[in-house]
Amino acid sequence: MSYPGFATLAGTARYRDRSLCAKDHFRKTGEVWLSSIGIGTYMGKPDDPTDEAVARAIAQSVQNGVNVLDTAINYRRERGEKSVGQALERLIGSGEIHRDEIFVCTKGGFLPQSLGTQWYAKQFGKGGKGIGMDHLVAGCHCMHPEYLSDQLERSLKNLGLKTIDLYYIHNPETQLGKVGDHTFYERLALAFEFLESAVEEGKIKNYGLATWKAFRLPEKNRQSISLAQVKNLARQSAGRGNDHFRFIQIPLSLAMPEAVFMPTQRIGDKLLPAIGAAGKLNIFPIASGSIGQGEALSLAEKLKPRPGSVLTHPAQRALQFTRSAPGLATALIGMKQPNHVQQNLELCKKPLLEPERFQALFRK
Repeated sequence: MSYPGFATLAGTARYRDRSLCAKDHFRKTGEVWLSSIGIGTYMGKPDDPTDEAVARAIAQSVQNGVNVLDTAINYRRERGEKSVGQALERLIGSGEIHRDEIFVCTKGGFLPQSLGTQWYAKQFGKGGKGIGMDHLVAGCHCMHPEYLSDQLERSLKNLGLKTIDLYYIHNPETQLGKVGDHTFYERLALAFEFLESAVEEGKIKNYGLATWKAFRLPEKNRQSISLAQVKNLARQSAGRGNDHFRFIQIPLSLAMPEAVFMPTQRIGDKLLPAIGAAGKLNIFPIASGSIGQGEALSLAEKLKPRPGSVLTHPAQRALQFTRSAPGLATALIGMKQPNHVQQNLELCKKPLLEPERFQALFRK
């Protein structure tokens, strides 16, 4: 089954209104309402028990106020996407939710282990249509339009959807330092042209860049990417119409707070932190690594009196920090164990930290 439709303002508002969550748990993000917590699908073994655990966690999350689902084609040998598809089949197929209530994100760029370099060489390595082995950087990353087209079709099939709400190019900074800057931005512009055409065809609604280092490194670093320059490329790729480059994904946690506190992005004559710069460009940031892959838990314990003693677990306090960041759309967290899912979902009913209190966490 391949479900038509996509997240809409009316559908996500309907989902918000019937949830039992805190008033500020949902944020209006462009044309949709998104939950302050989203579920990620990165971690775990590529096996059936993990598939079932992830699908079950997604269903439980959607039933309790989480309407942002994040995955990628290279997560667990494509099984991350398939687990999302399995959960959506249960939820939409049963009529429990509607397609227009859920915001589904995935990523392309990395070569999935399920396919491998021999598959790439056979499909693209002969240089047809302008693509060859030189477009596979570091043996794992490609953003040529022909490659992205193949990956997008696979993702649509894995997810069981006609349209993906948000499609990211995954960690494009993987290519920086291995190809020249001119080549890099030329490749990025061609990728954006393809993604704009995918929007026109109804295969995606929005696109963006999912990054790890690119937007939080100093502007002169080799793996730094200028968000303003990227947005300008998207505008050029869209021609006369409005571009659909509307989201970025960036790490943010107590252990990795650069996205809100370190000025790395130049907007005009000002240097701003990445999340602040995104707001100036009408781009919506989504946080990955929201508890720092566990590294933020000890920091959260030290900050226990400040985020609030009502939160009983360090992971809750760490996630509370991230999802409360001013200007953030959603904080992603991977979860599949029932007790972890329940802990995280408890936050949906609690208010965010006030902006002043959030900023105070890092004052000496």
